[in-house]
Amino acid sequence: MKVSVVCPIYNEERFIARCIESVVAQDYPKEELELFFVDGMSNDATRSIVADYASKYPFLHLLDNPHKTVPYALNAGIKDSTGDIIIRIDGHCTYPVNYISTLVEWQVKLQADNVGAVWNTLPARDTTVCHAIAAASSHKFGVGNSLHKVGADKVTETDTVPFGCFPRSVFERIGLFDTDLVRNQDDEFNARIINAGGKIFLIPKLVIDYYARDSVKKMMKMYYQYGLFKPLVNKKLGAPATVRQFFPMLFVLGIVLGGLMSLAWSWPQIPYLAVLLLYALLAVAFSVQEAGRRHKPLLVLVLPLMFLLVHLSYGWGYLVGIYKLLTHGKFAVEINR
Repeated sequence: MKVSVVCPIYNEERFIARCIESVVAQDYPKEELELFFVDGMSNDATRSIVADYASKYPFLHLLDNPHKTVPYALNAGIKDSTGDIIIRIDGHCTYPVNYISTLVEWQVKLQADNVGAVWNTLPARDTTVCHAIAAASSHKFGVGNSLHKVGADKVTETDTVPFGCFPRSVFERIGLFDTDLVRNQDDEFNARIINAGGKIFLIPKLVIDYYARDSVKKMMKMYYQYGLFKPLVNKKLGAPATVRQFFPMLFVLGIVLGGLMSLAWSWPQIPYLAVLLLYALLAVAFSVQEAGRRHKPLLVLVLPLMFLLVHLSYGWGYLVGIYKLLTHGKFAVEINR
């Protein structure tokens, strides 16, 4: 069965070689494999690195994405592909040698519309801040009960998986990725699958090494944009895909409104401070737990702040997204990774 792998990329010179090496090392038959790295006109060494690999491996192709955003890249790769199965990957990751073969096996076995693996979120650099970013991005307190980030103990039907393995018929049935969605295009596409009666499964024994953002600024921008585009996704779907997406927004609203009310009246001050104290205690407790598990004692000092910044960034982005929808109808923003 022929498999087409599509990878959107932009300025990935630090990660792309590791990604490509892990993909060309797959145990899937190379004569049944084609790889498309779709570049958003990178201005670093990404293009030359991919081109060098393309000269060595005839099944690897470099495509241009002048629109620069992920959904355009995915759609371009899908349109150029010829595989019976399409697997979307990410340049920030490395993949186990049986990644493609296992996804194909489970997709066929389950007759699923999408199957995917679990993320093992790794620090981009060996620094306390990078370890804290990785920990906050993979802990239930930081990102909720998203199974592909926190794990599962058996093959599980779910609402979304990272990247995904799709039969071509899915795109013929429900269309391509929505180009309005610079972020969250996977969530919207997976919700369309479910709304059309399809099934999505997480394969927990299959693990992707995902490298988190390498700076607090990049982390905050990413979560802000995740929040920013969620209301647009909800509008397109006609309903929220999950309940967990609302908690950061409510947290931000609670901080702002509770603070204003506490300045105006005395009665909200005690419950307001009690909630803030509870949040701080939970953040510290989970940080102590993670510091011990990861053998990184300095995480206790940094991780509580990372949890807070993840929640504030996502929640504020969500509120801005609602405002933009109400005032402009739709919107777009360029992503600089």
